[in-house]
Amino acid sequence: MRIRFALFWLTILSSSVLAQQSETFGPYELHYSVVNTTFLAPEIAAAYNITRSEKRAILNLAVREKLAEGSAPRAMMLKGRTWDLIQNQSLEFKEIREGEAIYYIAEFAFINEEWRFFEMDFRPTGAQETYTFKFKHQLYTD
Repeated sequence: MRIRFALFWLTILSSSVLAQQSETFGPYELHYSVVNTTFLAPEIAAAYNITRSEKRAILNLAVREKLAEGSAPRAMMLKGRTWDLIQNQSLEFKEIREGEAIYYIAEFAFINEEWRFFEMDFRPTGAQETYTFKFKHQLYTD
């Protein structure tokens, strides 16, 4: 499983190094990226039950708490949705844990060259409040 996980994230990171972004919410830093599922190797997509298609993508989220000695990953309660001008879709997140790393991924369909809007409410473990994060991202088929 560790090899599969490492291959999964190497695949995502190699194709989206420039696409990963982050936003700060108090002591927490939310990292996010959107990746077309065709960027995933078939065996990696199969291992995580992800449908590879030129009209499907995944949203990847991870939160880290800033500490005096660096930062630490945190689990979170998470609810989200995505929409365009035509459709509104709830996001079903899968939690992935490997060692200390904690990630959340959700698949969604899209239309070529469309702008997708995203909204997530998340509460990191130990946080006193729920944060709302919104962003938009334009997607293209391969």
